[in-house]
Amino acid sequence: MSEQLKYIIQELNKPPFNKNYNLISFDAIEQQQLLQVLSDTLSFIDPKQKVDIREETPDQTAIRIFQLLRVLKYKPPTDGGGNLSTFRSGIVQGEKPVIYPILEWILQRVPELQKRAYLAKYLVKVEIPAEIMQDEEVTGLYAQYEDLMEQFKELHKQSETLKSSSFNTSEIRKDIVNMEEEKEQLNKRIERLRRKVESHPNSQKMMNVARMLRVERDREKKIGDQKQEQQILIQHAEQRTKRMVQQLKDMQQASVGATAESLIERLEEETKTNTYLVKEKLPKDLAGKKKNVQDLQRVVSEPAMGQSDLNELQQQIQGLNAEVNELIEKRMRAGDPSDDKLSLFKQQAGIIVHKKDSVAENLRTAREEYNRFKEEANQKREQAQSAEGGEVLKGEDFKRYVNKLRSKSTFYKKKRQEVAELKAEVGTLQRTIEILQKKEDTVNAQLSHVEKKKGVSGYRETQDNLEKVSSMKSDFDDMKGKTLEDISEMVQRLHVQIQHKRSTFAPILREIRPLREAMQTQTPEYENKKAAYDRCQAGLESNMQKLEHEVRGYREEVKAEESRYHYLSGMMTIMETQQQRINEEMKAYVSSDPSEKKKTYRDMYNKKIQEQSNLGTGLREKQKSIREMHEPNLHQVKMWKDLSRLMECKRQCSSGMSGGDYGSGGGGIQMSGGPGYMDQAPNHLEEDRLVL
Repeated sequence: MSEQLKYIIQELNKPPFNKNYNLISFDAIEQQQLLQVLSDTLSFIDPKQKVDIREETPDQTAIRIFQLLRVLKYKPPTDGGGNLSTFRSGIVQGEKPVIYPILEWILQRVPELQKRAYLAKYLVKVEIPAEIMQDEEVTGLYAQYEDLMEQFKELHKQSETLKSSSFNTSEIRKDIVNMEEEKEQLNKRIERLRRKVESHPNSQKMMNVARMLRVERDREKKIGDQKQEQQILIQHAEQRTKRMVQQLKDMQQASVGATAESLIERLEEETKTNTYLVKEKLPKDLAGKKKNVQDLQRVVSEPAMGQSDLNELQQQIQGLNAEVNELIEKRMRAGDPSDDKLSLFKQQAGIIVHKKDSVAENLRTAREEYNRFKEEANQKREQAQSAEGGEVLKGEDFKRYVNKLRSKSTFYKKKRQEVAELKAEVGTLQRTIEILQKKEDTVNAQLSHVEKKKGVSGYRETQDNLEKVSSMKSDFDDMKGKTLEDISEMVQRLHVQIQHKRSTFAPILREIRPLREAMQTQTPEYENKKAAYDRCQAGLESNMQKLEHEVRGYREEVKAEESRYHYLSGMMTIMETQQQRINEEMKAYVSSDPSEKKKTYRDMYNKKIQEQSNLGTGLREKQKSIREMHEPNLHQVKMWKDLSRLMECKRQCSSGMSGGDYGSGGGGIQMSGGPGYMDQAPNHLEEDRLVL
């Protein structure tokens, strides 16, 4: 935890954060301030996260941080019995065991997370409910949205490729200048050939024949490319067929001599091994890791310790070590033979368990390496299949290649074994030194303790006690003497091996020494040359920037002058056209030919003006007559509408009558069959009615 805290403080003190924390001040930060530090760190990844958490509710803060962590693909730690709810509550409350891992994870990969946050704005899909997606218009827009997202992915990949590829501006400019010169030369050559061809009598026919020839050559090239692709595909298919046939042969050879009993035995062995790994090895490893995590969490939950606390703990450790040493001495003096026998068996059992664990660990490591190598082989196989072309070794070439690989592998294994032996010797020597130093420290501590306890003035009075201690020490020295003899023999062997290695490395060191001296002599010259090169490069770059700025200004002036030239050319063309029209008009106006005079624009326009004026006069008179007749016409229309309604009423009344007389006394009105007057009896009505 201390290393994690140191790393976080070190990164926060660097730009662009520029904090001024130390271990004590950062550890004393309150939970709300720690949550603000996390929010500020996330704001550097995504500027939208620049928020003061005091201005928003805890739920809003938690949701904002959760969403960004989900976008950044942060995986919460699952060891130690923790779950997602405790992780969320830890973020809301600003707990250190939850915030510290997030800060460490963010600070370790800031550029990568900035890129991911930038891409998330355009690549995180908008969630639309299913009932809204049923609309055809929404579905079409969503499909267009996905197409645009794919286009953005392709463009971003192209942009990253272009950024990663190194282009030299000076070379590109030279290429552009050369290409422009070549373009001018080609244009001149094409113009020259065109004039030469146009003078030929059958130029059009020859051009058509040349066009057809070019088309046929392009078609022939495409067909050749297709043929080459088909040949490559055939080669790949043949290689795949050979590989499958070889796999079939290997499987057949592996199945030769295999019986059901042997297969069952092998499966039983694998089952036992897997059972041991699952039920014994993995639970022990998991329990050990959980215990380590619990210890680390307990250490994290403890407050920060100062130097006095560390000194106190160191004194306690020394006291406990002294007690352990005393207990070991008592046990050695007690020396029960039955315990020695049991300890022997216990030691053998422990060795067997240790061997079993080491074999299981080696098996697990071998399986991991096998899976990794298998994945690498699959990747290499896919790359070989996707690669176009490539030389395939066959026959004697392949045998020579295999023999070369075997010799290199043997040489590599030999060197690796030598390196492993050297590492083992170094480890043994270091362990020996550590043991001797620990024993020396223990003896010094015991002597200092005895001196403080007994005092120097009473040293002669305690001679008897020292003799007893010396007698006890003699027994202990006998045992230690044997150990020291063994150690001395081991040290002598190590010295011999070290001398042998030194003699082996001596020629190499002698070869390296003049090279080092040559390097030391050439280093100042190299630094001077490099400094001169840097100065020259800086001067050239500054001059180049000035020249680029001037060229850019000149190009802008050229563009402005060109646009002004084109504008003036267009205006001149317009003025020339107008001037030509004016000259033609003056010529026709001055000419005595009546046919040409009729063609003048003045006569034409005068004639059109006279026609339009006559038309306007006629329209004005018509308008005047319409205004004068407007009121009588309205009256006439009204009268006609009244007559129409009257006749409609007459028609409706006559539709209910028959052809005879109407009335009660046999007399009535007689209606004629056609237009005229209807006569009425004198003794009834004396008026006439118009009948249509």
